[in-house]
Amino acid sequence: MRDHMPSSRRPLSPRLSVYRWRIPMMASLAHRASGLVLVLFVPLYLWLLHGMTGSPEGFSRVYDWLHSLPGKLSLWLVGTALIYHACNGVRFLCLDAGWLESRQMMRASARVVLALAVLAACVLAVLL
Repeated sequence: MRDHMPSSRRPLSPRLSVYRWRIPMMASLAHRASGLVLVLFVPLYLWLLHGMTGSPEGFSRVYDWLHSLPGKLSLWLVGTALIYHACNGVRFLCLDAGWLESRQMMRASARVVLALAVLAACVLAVLL
């Protein structure tokens, strides 16, 4: 067996700068980012629950924070991340099941998920 030396033009490990940015790749990266947002929201969610159940003063403090700009912005961000992550998760399950595997369907399904997330973000912004 002969040793294969990698070309100096190719990186040893893939980097984002190597790939062409296509919509399925952006959908996958956004799925990871939305999952990270959801995980990072857990401590804030626990703080909110603790504040709302501790005392009437704590409830009032949490209520006031939730109706402030940072509170509304965090609810909007987490709500949008949750909806996107759920929709794209269903898309990934369909891909794992062998559906939507063609390039055209992967691109179309990624566009649909991104459009749904933008629509949901707009609806959440109006509701909050």
